[in-house]
Amino acid sequence: MLSRPAASALKATPIFRAGARRCVSSLGHARTRPHITFNARTSHRWQQSRGKASFTRGAKELWAAHPYLVSLAGAAILAGSAGIAYANYLYSTYIIASFHNYPEPVAQKLRRAIYYTNIDLDAKNALKYYKQGLEIANELGMDPFSNEIIGVKIQVSALMEKIQNYPKAIQVLEILRNDCLAWEEKFGQLDDHKEKRTRIMKQLVAMSVKLGDLYSNQYIQDAKSAEERLVWALETSLREKQRRQEPGVLEKEGEWMSDNEMGASMEALAHNYEEQNKHYLATPLFLQALNFKSDKDCHSVILMNNLAISIAQQNPPPNSETKSPSQAVLLKNAKQWAQKALDLAADIEPPTRDEECDVGCAVALHNLGEFAELNKDIMEAKKRYKEAVSLARAIGFEDGLENSSAALRRLS
Repeated sequence: MLSRPAASALKATPIFRAGARRCVSSLGHARTRPHITFNARTSHRWQQSRGKASFTRGAKELWAAHPYLVSLAGAAILAGSAGIAYANYLYSTYIIASFHNYPEPVAQKLRRAIYYTNIDLDAKNALKYYKQGLEIANELGMDPFSNEIIGVKIQVSALMEKIQNYPKAIQVLEILRNDCLAWEEKFGQLDDHKEKRTRIMKQLVAMSVKLGDLYSNQYIQDAKSAEERLVWALETSLREKQRRQEPGVLEKEGEWMSDNEMGASMEALAHNYEEQNKHYLATPLFLQALNFKSDKDCHSVILMNNLAISIAQQNPPPNSETKSPSQAVLLKNAKQWAQKALDLAADIEPPTRDEECDVGCAVALHNLGEFAELNKDIMEAKKRYKEAVSLARAIGFEDGLENSSAALRRLS
């Protein structure tokens, strides 16, 4: 309760106003100086006016003496103000708003964890606050299979990857994946969990694709585990998509993965086979990933290039029942896909067109040079390599510039 003010503090202070007439002393003697009395308000306004005039005059003099320094100082002030405003915007949008689905005690810990993850990287402190946030969430009864809690655990794995502790990143994701699989096996078939099952299955596919990427990392190089996770992701996504075509399933369980998302799973597995030099397995996956694209965009250009490279390097095992086409046929088909990539990129205009189109064009030109070189058409190969060098230089594609330049030197 607020205390009552003292009585003396409430008494009105008398206000004295200057009268309507102002007296000017008579000039009794020649040596006497006239004395003029101003009221307080007039004196205050005069002082303000004088202060503004002095400030303006000083600013003009400073500008005249040091125009560049004044401009620099002004720019620095504006930049500082903009930086403060932007920092407040980021904090409100990405720090506060990102945790609006969490109870405040949990959100407080997670904000600290995110700070030590993305702003001032300190894995020890970040892990401490992630752990505290998860413990409080458990005490408050949050669903351990909600998007919010699963997201926190995925963020922990991402932190481990960020500090290049790949085994720990894999371990965190594998534990989470096993927990989700156990939940699906126990509760996934219950009618009141159908929509939740769809959400968890989508997350399982995404986790498996990410695990495939981590296992194939140059520091891990576990091709077998990578292939297992990627194959599981692809088979599961295809099986679930087919199952949802049955009557009534879609109404109960909701939408499944989009075609673009399924295409991404196929592309990830194709890259895995490509790294193992199993191009005969990568080729159909690149083709299917391209077919699953709902719109032909700049990433389609990249897929066509990958498909062209994979076709050109077909190498089925000797005991394979599939008879491999001749090298001439393979190079012809590969050349057609590389040319399709160029033609598609030429038809894509901004804002749909992005950096992938430019890079895809440079790669396609280089590939056409390689295919011509394999066909002993040296003139055509040099022409394509020169075009690739020119484009790579123009767009700042350093890897493309280096590779195409090396190919030109080889043919010189």
